[in-house]
Amino acid sequence: MALDSTDRRILSALQKQGRISNADLSEAVHLSPSACHRRVQRLEQAGYIRDYVALLDARKMGVPTTVFVEITLQGQADEVLEAFEKAVARIPDVLECHLMAGTADYILKVVAEGTEDFARIHRQHLARLPGVAQMQSSFALRTVFKTTALPV
Repeated sequence: MALDSTDRRILSALQKQGRISNADLSEAVHLSPSACHRRVQRLEQAGYIRDYVALLDARKMGVPTTVFVEITLQGQADEVLEAFEKAVARIPDVLECHLMAGTADYILKVVAEGTEDFARIHRQHLARLPGVAQMQSSFALRTVFKTTALPV
């Protein structure tokens, strides 16, 4: 399915305000409410819209500290990668895990209450991940820019 400019306007609006009513969305993208609803359903069915979520405030949730952890594995065999990926997916403090090209094999985005909490996460979870040869952690001092919106 090819996206036209109306689909792109719908996707852009929904990324900014996922709870917008169909009436308000249709007005924002200059469509009738029924045509807008059909398009949204089509975008959902085609997989362009994967889910609707609430984005929580990390500070208010008590996890204001963000740590990026670079991980180098002992090897690149499929079974090593699979074991690592299964284990890391079970750590609730890990928000993202990316397989990388470059010096590190993976980069994790971890949230914590602070340095002591990160030390606990490291000791209880990260240090026990299978196949890890080396880890390097970098603490974010301040978030300058953050978005979940993809360019449309």
